[in-house]
Amino acid sequence: MKLIARVSRSLSLTLLTVTLVIVSFVAVVSPAAAETVTVKMGSDSGLLVFDPSNVTVHAGDTVHWVNNKLPPHNIAFDGNQIPAEAKGMVDSLSHKGLMFSPGESYDVTFTSDMPTGTYSYYCEPHRGAGMVGKITFEG
Repeated sequence: MKLIARVSRSLSLTLLTVTLVIVSFVAVVSPAAAETVTVKMGSDSGLLVFDPSNVTVHAGDTVHWVNNKLPPHNIAFDGNQIPAEAKGMVDSLSHKGLMFSPGESYDVTFTSDMPTGTYSYYCEPHRGAGMVGKITFEG
């Protein structure tokens, strides 16, 4: 009887250990959840800036621009300041239409098939005032 109890206990501990190892592996290997990074167009204090002006994203992440202060604003990617392999994407990344109303927004999701690197963009009406931003895409 003691032998059966000892074998049963050993088997239970072995199964528990194997289960914990498998669960730990799955938890470590699971991809990170996609994030949304919000960039305000016009700072809360009324400056003509993207806030924040520099962001870092990974595959699956979305950059969400929201019209905040001192419109009109838009998002124009600079074809000379993005990865060379992405030059054909400038129009699809940009939102050239002007946004006038607070809360209007525009989203770009960075996918795994996009080239990694720095993507520079600006607000066409306020570029001269320094309203520029950069997205570092790490893949």
